[in-house]
Amino acid sequence: MEFNVAPPRPVTREFLAIVLAGFGNELVPLSGDLGNQPCPKALLPISNKPMVDYVLSWIEKSGIKDVLLICPPSHRPAISHFIYSESLASSPSLRIDLQTFDDSQGLSIGTCSVLRHFSSRIKEDFVILPCDFIPPPSLPLSRLLNKFRIETMSDGAIATTCWFEPPSGKTAVPEEWGTNSQLTPIVWDDSTGTLLYVDTLDNTDRNPEELELRMSLLCRYPRTNMSSKLQDSHIYVCKREVLGVLQQKGEFDSLREDFFPWLCKLQYQKTRHAKYGYVFGNVEGSEPSSPNESHEDRSVTGSLRVGIVIHRAKEGFCVRANDLPSYLEANRHFVSAASYTLPSDPQMRSLVDGKASISPDSTIGDFTKVDERASIKKSVIGKHCVIGKMAKIVGCVILDHCIIAVGAKLDSSILGKNTTVGSKASLVHCVTQGGYEVKENG
Repeated sequence: MEFNVAPPRPVTREFLAIVLAGFGNELVPLSGDLGNQPCPKALLPISNKPMVDYVLSWIEKSGIKDVLLICPPSHRPAISHFIYSESLASSPSLRIDLQTFDDSQGLSIGTCSVLRHFSSRIKEDFVILPCDFIPPPSLPLSRLLNKFRIETMSDGAIATTCWFEPPSGKTAVPEEWGTNSQLTPIVWDDSTGTLLYVDTLDNTDRNPEELELRMSLLCRYPRTNMSSKLQDSHIYVCKREVLGVLQQKGEFDSLREDFFPWLCKLQYQKTRHAKYGYVFGNVEGSEPSSPNESHEDRSVTGSLRVGIVIHRAKEGFCVRANDLPSYLEANRHFVSAASYTLPSDPQMRSLVDGKASISPDSTIGDFTKVDERASIKKSVIGKHCVIGKMAKIVGCVILDHCIIAVGAKLDSSILGKNTTVGSKASLVHCVTQGGYEVKENG
């Protein structure tokens, strides 16, 4: 008996995840260079785990296998080392393609420019994610992907966005640290889950007191919702055809400030809808049937809608750790929810003196030495640190390889890696760059 074996069919990827890991200017001085060595934002730890690892784990759980991770050239060695030494162990099914984009720390390039540059590598629908998004268990990435799948097939939607309500209890920080990320007024239709309007900086400059909404929007969606208490997660699930539009609209720099406010208008402005429906591949017929037929004369079958998923604060802690207040808030959340205090390895635990006082809402990294009568409360201590005798640490985040000398007192501070604090020094609401040294009694 003979069996004919069918040749294997190539597996088509459904989604490509694009993770953007920039310089992290809002996290300076933590993201500043340590001598000649950069401190990549993507590798800044949250509860002793690099922030990008939260995003990669989230992607893997959604079933996506392929990731395009884009970072500045100077960050590539450190991020590459992380991917091949740690990330593959925690997310083994991911295939990570690490690429660099020649950006300038002083003049950041917008997401639209990055997508144009890498368009040849994007062959399918894609989801864009920042490296600093910390998702809650109650918001799986598959929820966004499923909404996108259903709506693109049912009515020709173009993209799905995610907005979240920041935690109500804000972390108290000094003004010098800056403020939490600015919230953005948006308008959406709850019944269909459609994003209708996104306020921009240009709109605010032109009319800071009011939102200017077209009657065509209100006529089509008479029962809209409006809020100025939601934050953009900067997670966008998009049809691949979006890249073609970005090539045509070369003046677009930011997805958040330029592309999505423009895309929202296509849903209810008939002229624009017909004109750009062709570009998105949602028009019957590939070309005008006659020279006298314009794009507006053809039948547009797709809705060109922008879907929206809203995550409420009561559904679980969610944050973008893209500035100092949010970074401290994210660390404090995880220590408050921590199920352990000391390293699980007995040898590493032996480095913590039995007479040290460590509260259950603190986390101590591997190979960290804590001397007798040191007191640690509501804090995250990194790996390979030394905490001296009678040191007192409250509400702090201390990165790897820091030394806190005898009798030093730290309150609500963040120390960059390799920071040294001299004996009996006192720090309150301070942030240090990597390698900084605080003198004795300073």
